[in-house]
Amino acid sequence: MLQCLTNKTWIVPHAVMILLLSTARGADLAGCAQPPPAEQNLVVAAPIKVWGDAIPLGNGLTGGLLWGEGSLIRLSLDRGDLWDERPAKAPGKEWWKRDTWAKGPADSWDSAYRDLYPSKLPAGRIEITLAPGQTVKQFELNLASAEGIARLDQGELKAFFSATAPVAMLRITGAAPAGFVIQPPTAIAKLGYPKAQSGREGEAFWYIQEGVDGFKYCVCAETRKGNGETLLAIAITSTVDGADPLALARQRCSDAIHKGYAALLKPHQTWWTTFWGKSSVTIPEDKLQRHYQFVRYLYGSGSRLGQPPMPLQGVWTADNGNLPPWKGDYHNDLNTQTTYIGYQAAGNFDEGNAWLDYLWRLRPTWQAFARDFYGTEGLATPGTMTLAGQPLGGWGAYSLSPTMTAWNAHLFYLHWLYTSDDTFLRDRAYPWCRDAALCMKGLLKPGKDGILVLPLSSSPEIKGNYYGLQPNCNYDIGCLKMLFVALAEMGTVLGKTDDVKMWRELDKGLGDHHVGPDGELWLDAKIPLRESHRHQSNIIAFHPFNLITIDGSDTDRQRIAASMPWWSLPGKPGGKLGTRGWVGFSFPWVACACARTGDAEGALQHLQIFESRYTTRNGFNENWPGAYCFTLEANFLAMQAINEMLLQSWSPTPGTPDTGVIRIFPAMPWSWHEASFCELRAEGGYKVSAKRENNTTTWFKIVASKRGIVRIRDNFGGRIPKWNVSGVKKNGINYEIELKKGRAVEAAFDKPSAVPAP
Repeated sequence: MLQCLTNKTWIVPHAVMILLLSTARGADLAGCAQPPPAEQNLVVAAPIKVWGDAIPLGNGLTGGLLWGEGSLIRLSLDRGDLWDERPAKAPGKEWWKRDTWAKGPADSWDSAYRDLYPSKLPAGRIEITLAPGQTVKQFELNLASAEGIARLDQGELKAFFSATAPVAMLRITGAAPAGFVIQPPTAIAKLGYPKAQSGREGEAFWYIQEGVDGFKYCVCAETRKGNGETLLAIAITSTVDGADPLALARQRCSDAIHKGYAALLKPHQTWWTTFWGKSSVTIPEDKLQRHYQFVRYLYGSGSRLGQPPMPLQGVWTADNGNLPPWKGDYHNDLNTQTTYIGYQAAGNFDEGNAWLDYLWRLRPTWQAFARDFYGTEGLATPGTMTLAGQPLGGWGAYSLSPTMTAWNAHLFYLHWLYTSDDTFLRDRAYPWCRDAALCMKGLLKPGKDGILVLPLSSSPEIKGNYYGLQPNCNYDIGCLKMLFVALAEMGTVLGKTDDVKMWRELDKGLGDHHVGPDGELWLDAKIPLRESHRHQSNIIAFHPFNLITIDGSDTDRQRIAASMPWWSLPGKPGGKLGTRGWVGFSFPWVACACARTGDAEGALQHLQIFESRYTTRNGFNENWPGAYCFTLEANFLAMQAINEMLLQSWSPTPGTPDTGVIRIFPAMPWSWHEASFCELRAEGGYKVSAKRENNTTTWFKIVASKRGIVRIRDNFGGRIPKWNVSGVKKNGINYEIELKKGRAVEAAFDKPSAVPAP
């Protein structure tokens, strides 16, 4: 293939030259989707005296927090489906059937939430007293193997919640511990439950907690000593698993003890290697790199297909002697939706599908709720709800706002966009979203000007959570338009012509967003945002809904330019209004919006503030610094903000199929001179890998999951890509090429000699 001229100058054919160049640029990314290296592990110095700083472990169904000080080590326990589902006493059973939404907010909504139940249930803890003279020095989370480690004066304790078996295993090397104790949760007494019954036989010990309506659950442990180590197996069972949870727990512990730590660890490690192998990200900021890896770990340890999806605190309920904060519930006020916002780009679809599978399974429950409470067909998810999907009440401005359902529907749409799975589209995404839209359609009525409006409208968490905004507020318009536009796109792919016409008419019937004279998005038609506000409700059309974009019309760009300064300004977090009213999730959510609208420095600034001020020693989000009052959504928003900085793929014409554009390194701060990612996912089902050196893209590769046209934004600073294939064409500001399923397009650029000036 190489040709030699008489003067010994070698001529390399174009295709071969590009292949060699691209291979050189991408060689060190080959096989890069590997488990995190040890230097990215979470390390926390002892003592850990508060559960909120503990090492989190889990397998989706059960979880634990490893912490302690001196000679005492604690493992706080949790199981996702331990729930007391009794209706609240205060307003009476099925209160939502009497207080229909159209009547306006009722006192019973708040009183229902203030009752002790329904509530998630705590599972207590295991306490380990070390041998005399032994103390704990350091805790560590091995991200690659999902093992918790407590380093002792002599020896160590290791623990994992098996990814392939319904048990947790601990191994302590060195002197045998002085004792093990199971502490049942004392807060259970507040619910009127009888005292837990404890027992012991041989090396096994346990407690059984009786609940209501025949429900029981059991925590059991068994030990074995020998060969210089002590093993401890733990199982959490309930009557959901079988009629005799104690017998089942004892059997699971016995089986685990006989297999041993190493035998159970091997398939567990294999599962985690596969999990980490889906994608990888490398950025030059160590703290944010570590946080990204930690949050991705939370998907693997807290969310599994077939298990309960993550509520506010996942499988790491607060161990503070009380019932779970906020009932340990599912808040659809942004919490569930943004908890499941980062898995798509990372390619961890099974973990994300845990939420969608749950939403699908409870479809009949929410069809009944739409009928009973809203008086419509279709379905509606309560704004706050139990594991069984029952409404909990609370602040009416979000706990029973119908448009929260539309936001949940958006996750079905995103899952389809990122997987390009048309079977999922046909069998799950379209039917669920259609049901949600039928509920919205039933509530919308023409106003005096002919615009479709809801009877009531609220913007979540603004002005003390009240229904004082004029329908429709911009939050409701954003949610509704997103749903109708998404259904029009999905219906087009499925050939549902009549449906598509209906969705487009409903979208048009909502009218425009409410803006001020300069294009600023207001709260509603009359009220601009003029107070520091923690929830991006008025600009939700920017992110994550992608209805107003920098690639859209001049009007779109004017609205972004007029609205974003109220949220973010150079060197001023919180923009013109500051951050006084913000909580943890506000910072990474604004970082996402900054990245989506092209403000890389703003994205970085808000991420840095979040990581430094709003996370505990173990990385958990704190809503308020020092309060040890955490929920998970902010962590996942931070992960997604980094995804958005590295790769974006949204369509400049939302609602039109197959119009996404891949943008590589679209929001990179100047200080991020080098970065790379391997097999992040883009809309359209593409796998994308890329490398950045000296502040410029030097290589990328895109692999198609099905036949189609891939569009790549030319944000390469005037440099011409060296393609590995022919047929790439320039169309305006994008490169385009048609790829068959499994085929790849790859390009390389010369590396700049130095970092350019800022």
